[in-house]
Amino acid sequence: MGILSGNPKEEPLHYGEVFDIWSSQLVGNSMIAGYQTMLNHAGDDDLKKLLVEAIETGQQQKKQVEELLKDNGIGLPPAAPEPPEACLEEIPVGARIPDPAIAATLGADIAAGLVACSAVIGKSIREDVAMMYALFHNQKVALGGKVLRLNKEKGWLIPPPLHLNKHHDC
Repeated sequence: MGILSGNPKEEPLHYGEVFDIWSSQLVGNSMIAGYQTMLNHAGDDDLKKLLVEAIETGQQQKKQVEELLKDNGIGLPPAAPEPPEACLEEIPVGARIPDPAIAATLGADIAAGLVACSAVIGKSIREDVAMMYALFHNQKVALGGKVLRLNKEKGWLIPPPLHLNKHHDC
């Protein structure tokens, strides 16, 4: 049996895995705090539900990654404190983050997260790490679909130029 056989949790992480896992935790911490702040600014109830789902999913993923880092003797990245709750009506209109901007940010974050998860999966030699990030990827796909649907339903989606296939009779 070689060093990379047997129980994956007993295999060492390689430097790429360590960097990606630690970095994903740092970014995840920032996203949780950011979405908590955006929740204070959101006015649309459907958008609020998706932000709560993103926060809860992020917190669940954070626990899993924290455990992996600790189990491998890796220090944890800093996390922002949870922002205080605010009343939307008390935030001046010019200082509010509009709902379409919140939804666009959430969608862009999910898209970037899909790429990041795929990179971790592709680099991993430990099956447990690859499987954990595959789960995270799937969770992002599901949430991303909901965000896309919301953006379409609310008229918030700004599509790139659309290609209309015109058939020419020649």
